[in-house]
Amino acid sequence: MRTRFAPSPTGPLHLGHAYSAMLASDIARAAGGAFLLRIEDIDQSRARPQWESQIFDDLHWLGLDWPRPVMRQSERMDSYRDALEDLWSQGLLYPCTCKRRDILEAANAPQEGGAPPVGPDGIVYPGTCRRTARTGPLPSETALRLDMSLAMHGIDFVSFTETGVAQNGETGAVRIPAKDILTGIGDIVVARREMGTSYHLAVVIDDAAQGITDVIRGQDLFEATAIHVVLQRLLALPTPTYHHHRLVRDDDGKRLAKRDDARAIGRYRADGLTPDDIREKVGLA
Repeated sequence: MRTRFAPSPTGPLHLGHAYSAMLASDIARAAGGAFLLRIEDIDQSRARPQWESQIFDDLHWLGLDWPRPVMRQSERMDSYRDALEDLWSQGLLYPCTCKRRDILEAANAPQEGGAPPVGPDGIVYPGTCRRTARTGPLPSETALRLDMSLAMHGIDFVSFTETGVAQNGETGAVRIPAKDILTGIGDIVVARREMGTSYHLAVVIDDAAQGITDVIRGQDLFEATAIHVVLQRLLALPTPTYHHHRLVRDDDGKRLAKRDDARAIGRYRADGLTPDDIREKVGLA
């Protein structure tokens, strides 16, 4: 078994991060496996060295350890480019020049005031650029979308094993029908213009590269798993087992975010709490 914790260095780790990291480490240790750390820093406009350093400090303080060197997404752009070249050669990608406002206006146009469908990445793309030419070399100065209709051609469903419990109670062998992917997810972005990749593509490539067998992450990412399984299938990569865990919430039931600095691990450290106190707070004691 190989699990991982993959934070972005864009702010302080909070209790939710502590829970996810400790749970992934605990599960791997109980199985005699390995726990890995990955720094997801493809968004260089927001990533900061000081936040990466604090990630290491906080996780060490929590008693976690991992193999070195640590994988950083910013050092793996060639791998993402190779995957994009593969998908482009299959005719599955197309360049997209739409801005968020364009997508919102196009998605709302046929709805007569009704709300457009929303998926894991926000409003489901209405297909404005789908007829754009797909010939020549892989474009590098524009966003690239996956033509989900072609990607799902001849496929009735995608499936994966869930060892946790998702928000709607999904567990065990999970099957997601192709029609739900087409209408509820649509043509996702696999490369953003300013990044050269996307979260979905990078996480799939990196999990395979690190040999991750069990992905431990929050329930908020359950809906994105269908995207990841589709990409794994298209790129001939293994599908890990997934374990989506409950989210740590504040007193009002709202999920924690990095802006909730009052619940940052570093703040608890400064206040004199111990790693055992943190385990108790998140329900892992």
